[in-house]
Amino acid sequence: MTSLEGRVAIITGAGRGIGREHALYFAELGARVIVNDLGGANDGSGSDETPAESVVAEIRAKGGEAIANADDIADWGGAEALVQMAIDAYGDLDILVNNAGILRDRTIVNMTEAEWDDVVKVHMKGHFAPTHHAAVYWRSEHKAGRVKRRNLVHTSSTSGLFSNPGQANYGAAKSGIATLSQIAAKELDRYDVVSNCIAPGARTRLTLATPGLEDIMTQQSNGFDVWDPANISPLVAYLSTADCPFTGETFFVQGGVVKRVESWEMKETVEQSERWTVDDLARALAPMAGIDVDNVG
Repeated sequence: MTSLEGRVAIITGAGRGIGREHALYFAELGARVIVNDLGGANDGSGSDETPAESVVAEIRAKGGEAIANADDIADWGGAEALVQMAIDAYGDLDILVNNAGILRDRTIVNMTEAEWDDVVKVHMKGHFAPTHHAAVYWRSEHKAGRVKRRNLVHTSSTSGLFSNPGQANYGAAKSGIATLSQIAAKELDRYDVVSNCIAPGARTRLTLATPGLEDIMTQQSNGFDVWDPANISPLVAYLSTADCPFTGETFFVQGGVVKRVESWEMKETVEQSERWTVDDLARALAPMAGIDVDNVG
């Protein structure tokens, strides 16, 4: 079995759901884990250190190494303190898995400013802030000659990659996270850092809160629970190995299925050597819209 033996990993949102499974699996593979979780409700309200502490207790009971952390990863200082905790406790940081998130689903016409701001902050800033502080540390280590592979794994969603109605805030943030991962891959390559992203399909507090999903997520295939959040962790662990060959990639993962997701790409083109008029564009672009050019006025 591929090992993460001795590697130091921060996993955010690791008190419950997918993050909890990541923490348990990483520890099983020999990683020393910082279990971060603010312990809030689905919508981000409140805090409770118990979920993170419970996961740490599980890991230690099995002989693993872990410490709990309840810093707010969407707070600049909180994210910095989280990274520093790993360095102080274990002398290094090898892996950052950005997983924490909240939901405040609403259609665009009904969404409040606070519902937009809070979700975007937790997901986008909650991914960027820990990434920034980890990257600053990794750059300093690389410049000091302590060169080795470091790994970032970010958590996007099919809601962001394929646009789910009713989740403009969540979907926009998750789409942005996939792009953030690609930019990190390009910028941090010089420091031997790889950055990849997953879009998981699993049963969690957040997904079960989405109307219609609870019935779907009780389904099994030949006794295999394809919605079990533990199914996601092996891919995340693989993307966190010292010899991971991928960077800048996004993978959908559900049950036993892993699919690489293609990014935005250029498609049909119209071109001329002078500025377009609106009428000319209407005719030129008509075939892309499935409109007969003869029917364009």
